[in-house]
Amino acid sequence: MDLTSIGQALSVWFLPVVIAITLHEAAHGWMAERCGDNTARLLGRVSFNPIKHVDPFGTLLLPGLLLLLQSPFLFGYAKPVPVNFSRLNHPKRDMIWVALAGPGINLILAFGAALALHLVFPPLSTMAAWVSENLQNAILINLVLAVFNMLPLPPLDGGRVVTGLLPGQLAWKFAQLERYGLLILVGLLFLVPMIAAQLGLEFSPIAAILGPPIEFAYHAIMTLAGFG
Repeated sequence: MDLTSIGQALSVWFLPVVIAITLHEAAHGWMAERCGDNTARLLGRVSFNPIKHVDPFGTLLLPGLLLLLQSPFLFGYAKPVPVNFSRLNHPKRDMIWVALAGPGINLILAFGAALALHLVFPPLSTMAAWVSENLQNAILINLVLAVFNMLPLPPLDGGRVVTGLLPGQLAWKFAQLERYGLLILVGLLFLVPMIAAQLGLEFSPIAAILGPPIEFAYHAIMTLAGFG
């Protein structure tokens, strides 16, 4: 990609990515407070100000790198919102609600962006086209984050949900996977595609797993927003 292409790509991806990632974390803190744990509030993390949640690498550099490498899968992360699960009113049950809040806000943002598309559709000017592309990217990145985070692997939100649903001993054993979770994700996101490329194949296990549910959610949201 040349500098012009890089600039154009960043201009239509920067805001959707930063907003989707940071509000995902803010939603966890907001829900934790509703359920009895004010740890995030005391640390100033129950805020919809993206600056409070930005992680320089996970929120900015990683998505930018994946974009520049023309990765088939774009994702990132913000600084995790601290949650003291023992302070929740009903720890096992409320753990589920706190976990679901992140993907939940991403689905709301995706639907909001789809509704906002009506304001610039069809795009009749350069500015309208730029806004339209930002909104379309916002739909996509929010759906990717929602579905990706619901993978049943700690420390992702889906892993927290599974932990909250399992009975005591099984929940404890499943939660131990968290120490390997990041390594598993790195392998699925980068290592397996690199090995496949060396073998002359184009294969991303994450894209293969997430593609169908993301496509289903996209069509559902666009239909609900009146574009069906």
